[in-house]
Amino acid sequence: MFSPIALKTASDLVHTWLPATPQINWPLLSQRAGAEVWVKHENHLPTGAFKVRGGIVFASRQPAGLGLISATRGNHGQSLAWAGSRFGLPVTIVVPLGNSTEKNAAMRALGATLIEHGADFEEAREEAQRRTESEGLVFVPSFAPDLVLGVATYALELFQAVADLDAVYVPIGLGSGICGTILARDLLGLTTKVIGVQSTGADCYAQSFAAGHLVPGNRADTKADGIAVRQPDPEALRIILKGADRIVTVPDSDIAAAIRAYWTDTHNLVEGAGAAPLAALLHEAPIMAGKRVALIASGGNIDLSLFRSWVG
Repeated sequence: MFSPIALKTASDLVHTWLPATPQINWPLLSQRAGAEVWVKHENHLPTGAFKVRGGIVFASRQPAGLGLISATRGNHGQSLAWAGSRFGLPVTIVVPLGNSTEKNAAMRALGATLIEHGADFEEAREEAQRRTESEGLVFVPSFAPDLVLGVATYALELFQAVADLDAVYVPIGLGSGICGTILARDLLGLTTKVIGVQSTGADCYAQSFAAGHLVPGNRADTKADGIAVRQPDPEALRIILKGADRIVTVPDSDIAAAIRAYWTDTHNLVEGAGAAPLAALLHEAPIMAGKRVALIASGGNIDLSLFRSWVG
């Protein structure tokens, strides 16, 4: 899909705008899991999530003044708004009705024009694609090669900083994070197992992975909005089928417990999608005991009311 040179070039570009995020071995998390646990803190980025890396790479390759439009529950939209403002690209974002008020406010503050439409992400995406034609905009999907390449830079940082990882747990929304991790792992010639994580209420990739082919989904029943996806992306699934070791599903109750664990053990605020990898590791603690494991804390954008309801 990409060469080592392309990944290095993307990394250099990202680092002209953003510092590398830390990967930290937290003793209390390691004790809790019975393994050597390293956390890749994408929640420390200025948008609070990993996707801004892909936004930078995508936006850098567009002509100035081009109007972009996309659909999101939040992190993808913040990424495009942040990058668009740096590269002179106006951005319109469509979100579903009832979307996170705090993520909506963040996207507006970053300069995006926000439109609320539809009952869930899929209906918001359909509206964004309709407006692409009627308003002469360019649709930016949540999964695209330039986005994957940008996101892969966090995995490059992680693998270069922490040697001999046995496994890395990655949350799966539409798939850019896990596909970027697989890309970096393979380009570096490593044997680290890449393990995807979904909610049991939004498990379209897990079902497709088990079947070995795309299984259309029909539900996204989870409060972890970053992984509330009901339809797999075909190209993402192809990469996951080839490069992932397995996909673990966890209930929202375990994700909530992982959010609490992050807060008590590290004093980091991690959103539902970002906490799902810890929930999966704790679920698999017996088979991962003593191993060196990384968790992708993909973001920290969680509404205060949801945080209180899950943690309190």
